[in-house]
Amino acid sequence: MGKTIAVILGGGRGERLQPLTSHRAKPAVPIAGKFRLVDIPISNCLNADIHDIFVLTQYLSASLNRHVAQTYRFDVFRAGQVSVLPAEQAGTGDGWYQGTADAVRKQIKRLEADEDDDILVLAGDQVYMMDLRDFVAKHRASGADVSIAATTCGRDEARRFGVMKVDGDNTILEFAEKPQDEAVLDAFTVPGLEAPHTHLASMGIYLFRYPVLRELLDLDQRDDFGKHVLHTALERNRLHAYPFTGYWEDVGTIASYHRVNLELTDPVPALNLFSDEHRLYSRQRFLPPAKVGEALVQRALLCDGAIIGDGATVRKSVIGIRTVIGPGCTLERVVSSGAGSYDFDSDLPAGTIPLGIGEFSILRNAIVDRDVRIGRGVRLLNERNLKEYQDEYIRVRDGVIVVPRRGIIPDGYTF
Repeated sequence: MGKTIAVILGGGRGERLQPLTSHRAKPAVPIAGKFRLVDIPISNCLNADIHDIFVLTQYLSASLNRHVAQTYRFDVFRAGQVSVLPAEQAGTGDGWYQGTADAVRKQIKRLEADEDDDILVLAGDQVYMMDLRDFVAKHRASGADVSIAATTCGRDEARRFGVMKVDGDNTILEFAEKPQDEAVLDAFTVPGLEAPHTHLASMGIYLFRYPVLRELLDLDQRDDFGKHVLHTALERNRLHAYPFTGYWEDVGTIASYHRVNLELTDPVPALNLFSDEHRLYSRQRFLPPAKVGEALVQRALLCDGAIIGDGATVRKSVIGIRTVIGPGCTLERVVSSGAGSYDFDSDLPAGTIPLGIGEFSILRNAIVDRDVRIGRGVRLLNERNLKEYQDEYIRVRDGVIVVPRRGIIPDGYTF
């Protein structure tokens, strides 16, 4: 029995996640205050004893490279690797990835796979915990050439995914990528699903027998798995669906990113960060515990090194590493990514706003990216309920206020 090799797709430019992706690749975007999105698929692999992992990216990959290099170091007694393969190193064609299938095609020789290996293709911008060991076992037991992880969704959501028809053994009979036509949506409705779920959707997580993947990528030179290669596979190979009933979210927009983070503060969140079975790994930073003064904190995640001043109120928020919240501040539905350092001991020039959130500031329904400096008495409330807005200090996307990475907001600014 061969091994399983994981390929994590870094995604495109991430324009819907701007400005969080202005200076970093999508898999490097912070999640839950102390992790990166790429930590999720890598952790799923490590929990399943999959140790040959390749991350394919082409946009703004410097911070992703650094994070992977500093985090995933296997010792000399364990075989394996977590490697980033940027597009500019592909060495074939023009080097740029044109789509998901094209990215794997251009890097397939670097995987050094054997004929009896399986290639696991994962997305780098999804939030979920999956037993990949079970996925691989079911794939091999079914005798399938290709297995696709599948979840249920509603009719409107089905327009954004690949949807499929299966038989009683979960063999895939038909597949349609992002159907918009009402007749097609009707045809792919699954009888017996409980409302509001009506369709079976691809999660963009694929498992290929290596010889089959190599043959498909040679035969079909088009760029995308969902739009192109899977349709060719359906004509030639046996495709199997792997039903997944756990938590899964595609954080492709600012609204979904904000919501998914805040859901982690629920009393019993759908995604369990406290599971010993599905551990989430990241870089070890050796930070002190979070420190809370005489403050009110309700339903919040407080990450290592955070400091909350006297008289502050924090509700339904994620407080990232080294976040400094000044006295008298109020934060509601705020996702903070924290900071890479403190500046307590630094000789700041006169008039410089310190890292963190200045005293008596009020933030509501916001994302505060990394290394931000917010002055005293700032009010970020979006009282006009704007869906889109932009000035030199903030962005509003999907109605959520975003303070970009290394942003500086002066004392008394109000929005």
